[in-house]
Amino acid sequence: MSKAITKQTVINGVDVTRLGETVDAVKAQPELASFKFRASNQWLTGGHNRSAIKGFYGVGAEDVSRTASFVLDADEPDVLLGTDRGANPVEYLLHALAACMTTTLVYHAAARGITIESVESRFEGDLDLQGFLGLNETVRPGYQNIRASFKVKADADAEDLQDLFEYSPVRNTILQPVNIDASVAVLQS
Repeated sequence: MSKAITKQTVINGVDVTRLGETVDAVKAQPELASFKFRASNQWLTGGHNRSAIKGFYGVGAEDVSRTASFVLDADEPDVLLGTDRGANPVEYLLHALAACMTTTLVYHAAARGITIESVESRFEGDLDLQGFLGLNETVRPGYQNIRASFKVKADADAEDLQDLFEYSPVRNTILQPVNIDASVAVLQS
């Protein structure tokens, strides 16, 4: 993202002047690049649970600009014993991947001076319940494969745009999994 844009200030809805200033600031002070994002979750009943996302740490401080939480309900469809009060967790993963890859494409294209007129995508993942249910130890509990297809109207070729996906944090987390430290505290009834 270090290529300077001098003529236009906004490309693809991205303020490339601010983007360049952000890149320069992080180059000068790498510690500004450290962020901590958070979500809290509460189980409601069956497969229904609710997450709230509000605060995060970034640019060397706790962010206080959000005045309200983003609330996300998760559940399972009826066929998976839920009440369908929200997308299920693996559908949220597809959403997170789609949103991150789209944002990455748009931001990195803007940084390179590539104008994008439209982006549409479709994501589909293959999941075998035998893994989740513990019925077959050779079947992983998660997705076996995810397919993503993009339709992009832009002043660049497909190969140049495809290379931009390499910078997607969610895609990278899926391809090169991160360690998850989980702890449980049992409360007395």
